Amino acid sequence: MRRISAKRITQEVRRLVIEASHFLPEDVRKRLEDMRNQEDWELARSTLDQIIENAEIAKVKEIPMCQDTGMVVAFVDIGQEVQIVDGDISSAINEGIRQGYTDGLLRKSVVRDPLFDRVNTKDNTPAVIHYDIVPGDKLKIMVAAKGFGSENMSRLKMLKPSDGVQGVKEFVLETVELAGPNPCPPIVVGVGVGGTMDKVTILAKKALMRDMDSVNSNPEYRKLEEELLEMINNTGIGPQGYGGRSTALKVMVEPYPTHIAGLPVAVNINCHATRHKEVEIGGEDD
Repeated sequence: MRRISAKRITQEVRRLVIEASHFLPEDVRKRLEDMRNQEDWELARSTLDQIIENAEIAKVKEIPMCQDTGMVVAFVDIGQEVQIVDGDISSAINEGIRQGYTDGLLRKSVVRDPLFDRVNTKDNTPAVIHYDIVPGDKLKIMVAAKGFGSENMSRLKMLKPSDGVQGVKEFVLETVELAGPNPCPPIVVGVGVGGTMDKVTILAKKALMRDMDSVNSNPEYRKLEEELLEMINNTGIGPQGYGGRSTALKVMVEPYPTHIAGLPVAVNINCHATRHKEVEIGGEDD
């Protein structure tokens, strides 16, 4: 077994949430620059210039790139040969978020009850944490700061199997068109297909964590991603809703086996600020 201390997990998560808020991933920045150079609508070009400049200011001054510093979603892969010591992993992750959002002067946006008692927890906890047990002796943690301007535009639909690929395309496009300028385009679109009602939404969320340069390993899904991106960029919504072809930076689809009677599909939208960071932690010998 490999031992990993809860204290180290807290330290790493603290660092990750601060860096995710301050530094736009380079693959996203490059995609923004490429789209700016390909855009032929002047207002869209100037809007993209401002978005790129905003990211640069945040990087140089080490300040949040957006006032909505999000609710933290964490994806945790736990090696089956890993043992967490001196505390439990969920508490350690939430303590890292608590410290990061306090020390990093990030906006605290989480309320303790969604309906009757919307009182701010004042430390941006608790996070939404997804765990997977995997082979190996490492611990991998990815944190994403999910703003709700885009999260609120996300949707789920239980399609019929007969709706097929066309039904999925129509639902994704409808979701983007209904969202319009609200999620601060250019957006990143995560699509989950298959599984169950709960599984498909996690697939859509996790799709957003892929690199902008990644391609789907399945050629049919790769083609679907390309077709959806073209369809979305033909809507004319454009950056911040001002028109143009730069509505989406990327569409990423993640499938999963499902029941013979079902075709679940979920669309999770993210603004251009795809704030996610990850770390892999090795432990000490037991």
